[in-house]
Amino acid sequence: MMRAVDAVMECLKAEGVDVVFGYPGGANLPTYDAFYDSGIRHILVRHEQGGGHAAEGYAKATGKVGVVFATSGPGATNIVTPLTDAMMDSVPLVAFTGQVRTDLLGTDGFQEADTFGITMPIVKHSFLIRHPNEIPQVVHEAFHIARSGRPGPVLIDIPQDLSRAEIAYKPVTDVRLPGYQPTTEGNSKQIRLAAKAMANSRRPVLYVGGGVINADASPDLVELATADQFPVTCTLNGLGAFPAPHDQWLGMLGMHGTRAANYAMDEADLIVAIGARFDDRITGKLSEFAPRAKFIHMDIDPAEIGKNVPAHIPIVGDVKNVVPRLLNEYRALGADQNRLAGWWERIRGWQAQHPLRYEDSADSEIKPQYMIEALYEATGGRCVLASDVGQHQMWAAQYFHFQGPRRWINSGGLGTMGFGLPAAMGAAVGRPDLLTVCISGDASIQMNAQELATCAEYGIPVKVFVMNNGYLGMVRQWQELFWDRRYSQVDMGRFPDFVKLAEAYGVTGMRLQDKTSLVADMKKALETEGPVLVDVRVTREENTYPMIAPGAAARDMVG
Repeated sequence: MMRAVDAVMECLKAEGVDVVFGYPGGANLPTYDAFYDSGIRHILVRHEQGGGHAAEGYAKATGKVGVVFATSGPGATNIVTPLTDAMMDSVPLVAFTGQVRTDLLGTDGFQEADTFGITMPIVKHSFLIRHPNEIPQVVHEAFHIARSGRPGPVLIDIPQDLSRAEIAYKPVTDVRLPGYQPTTEGNSKQIRLAAKAMANSRRPVLYVGGGVINADASPDLVELATADQFPVTCTLNGLGAFPAPHDQWLGMLGMHGTRAANYAMDEADLIVAIGARFDDRITGKLSEFAPRAKFIHMDIDPAEIGKNVPAHIPIVGDVKNVVPRLLNEYRALGADQNRLAGWWERIRGWQAQHPLRYEDSADSEIKPQYMIEALYEATGGRCVLASDVGQHQMWAAQYFHFQGPRRWINSGGLGTMGFGLPAAMGAAVGRPDLLTVCISGDASIQMNAQELATCAEYGIPVKVFVMNNGYLGMVRQWQELFWDRRYSQVDMGRFPDFVKLAEAYGVTGMRLQDKTSLVADMKKALETEGPVLVDVRVTREENTYPMIAPGAAARDMVG
């Protein structure tokens, strides 16, 4: 016999969990008593939202399931944002929340919230424990659901009295869920049809999303793309799935993607979507998206296929299984590789005519685009880069050339400000062998700045570079372009002093404002031991271009 919470610890060990992020409270006190002797590394965050995003960063950087613990009521509601973020970006996460005693359920007891009900629309699956004997089976089922099929967050809500109950624990060696059987292999006939369509196409584009990274299928994608001269573009979450320094790389597509990528999608006769979901930031005006193209859409989630764009050749399956089979079928057809010469001539014309460009400063002022270029040069691109949300995120996507998967950690679907620092923290914990850098904005960093204390306390050596323009930059840009420069509540003022803030948290603080020494100064920050916060003063009013205006077509890009 053992306490149910001790069984939870045994289950975590059996699942290979080496670290969790969390915050204790009244309803999960038994769980934290179990942590005392568990031998599992626990990172005490300073806010539950930080814990959830840290678990996401850990999962994105390692490919493992991230784990977060929170108490009932406000503890649980504080992880609603990370759970939603993980759901939107298909991040494998298991969240354990405490709940009031079963005799108090429904009485509006102290720190009671209907966590099961609140989170039901924002998780892949949720469990409310009704009997302590369920706990071991539920924990293993949660991990299985989180990591299999389309990954996502799973919640386990455990009433306090059940968590401390004695149970006869037996290791769970088999998890079978008859109602949950993801299709992983892909239909052979559909794969053959896709190969023939690719061989017959004259203007194809491989449109790659984060599903390729989730499936660890980047090497297979590269092999498929280079089996012929297929142009490749990636979504924001797909960056790194195909190496950026490559002749066949078009750059990111979508609202702030390159003109070459968006124009190619607009004129393509065949779009091969691999682990991508045709969201609004990619398609722009849906009725005018890729009007000349047929669509091959392969995805692990059948609900995504045909949701926004009708698929002419749908393939439901894990791209790790599908792409190698598609490659074999394609090679067997012996397609004429010269047929794409005219297409590449058109693409090279766009690339030459419309490279990413900006007007650099004539003095020592730091342009935000140059800040990203300098950071890339200072790191050599050899780092995990976590990002917050806003202009800095888009400039990082444009100017930081991601050479491999799981090196770009950002909030794509939900666009969560405050994500960057805790996610970088989680990534650094998961991959201590790699340099971890966070790019943030002066607004975003303040949404979870308290996690600097966590970094200092645990010696997590995240290097944070704040792109400080004193504005809510992206909102200001939209107000400039679409609201007649009526700047309403976007000026962030002069506070805080980020160097003093860093020092208050026990973190090294630096301020950079000279373009001429920026790369050298950044290298100094990167070489400084422990966590570092760098305040980089950039041009106040600079817009992120190119841009597809909301509701516009890709061919109508501006800037």
